Amino acid sequence: MSYFETENLAVGYRGNILIHGINITLQKGQILTLIGPNGAGKSTILKSITRQLRTISGSVYVQGRDVHRWSARELASHLAVVLTDRVDPELMTCRELVALGRYPHTNAVGKLTAEDRRKVDEALALVGGEELAEQEFSTLSDGQKQRMLLARAICQDTEVIVLDEPTAYLDIRYKVELLDVLRRLAREKGTTILLSLHEIDLAYKVSDQLVCVKGDTISRYGPPEEVLAGDAAQRLYDMERGSYDPLFGSVELPCPEGKPQVFVIGGAGYGVPVYRRLQREQIPFAAGIVFENDVDTPVARALAAEVFTAPAFEPVSDEVFAAARAVLLRIGAVLDAGCPVGAFNRCNGRLLDAAREAEIPVFTNVEQLAMCNELLAISC
Repeated sequence: MSYFETENLAVGYRGNILIHGINITLQKGQILTLIGPNGAGKSTILKSITRQLRTISGSVYVQGRDVHRWSARELASHLAVVLTDRVDPELMTCRELVALGRYPHTNAVGKLTAEDRRKVDEALALVGGEELAEQEFSTLSDGQKQRMLLARAICQDTEVIVLDEPTAYLDIRYKVELLDVLRRLAREKGTTILLSLHEIDLAYKVSDQLVCVKGDTISRYGPPEEVLAGDAAQRLYDMERGSYDPLFGSVELPCPEGKPQVFVIGGAGYGVPVYRRLQREQIPFAAGIVFENDVDTPVARALAAEVFTAPAFEPVSDEVFAAARAVLLRIGAVLDAGCPVGAFNRCNGRLLDAAREAEIPVFTNVEQLAMCNELLAISC
């Protein structure tokens, strides 16, 4: 039996259905992330699950019980929420705000016990917020506030936590730390977590299940490696230019337009910074010879006008070498990214030799190439 489940859930506003047919299941201690374009309805789904919005039809179950039949106190003891709505209580310290998470578990007068205060300290420590404990919440940055709201949810000590864009306003350090905290809560405490994220690379890394929200229904649902396979991300976000590589979690801008002005010889990661620098300078280029399993290959395919590849763990064929050499000689300029030449990629050493024999200029950085292009433009 699933720990968390939605059954034929339909959500929207004022009786108008925005998204229907939402059927998702989670086991205890799993993380599910909603991804999709802005305005697709991710927040609407989460708010409906947590009863911030009235559902139009369908049910939400935790441990087989419909959450919409719980009292408010019962809901708060089982499910904690961190939404994007700004919370600015006046004259309240961070410790006091975090302590609010304990009130579903306190007695009628809401008095905190020593155990409650221990859980407050533990939650603050988990989000790295000890130094902010006595500071007024209203004086914090948006990122710091987000960490305190997460601490409050952790302090609530529920089986389920729902978070809407929890990494918003956070710098990269705290994005990673926050998601690491969620991962630890899921694995060590068995907390079931539902959240929405804009950073699909982070969603891929932290999630057990992904839900793609697009149109009036769920477009894809399942493990990240299946949901984001191939060009699924481009289709989800209607990307007409640029690309997303699910293997490395990298987004590449559109490749420079026009005929290649330089042939880049890379490999083993040496080519990636060169490819991206050429893209920024809008200098079209050809790239090769790289192996299918090389870290340079997906970036070269995304940014180069033409790429020459060879199967992994095999010698480069004469046909591939001849095709790359012909393009190199036609372009008439080479940029050596600096990859060492060894037994398997000695073909690239031969390409450099071919360039020198033909008296083709071989550059070692983009600045040299750009300077040469400027001089040629002046002379013309």
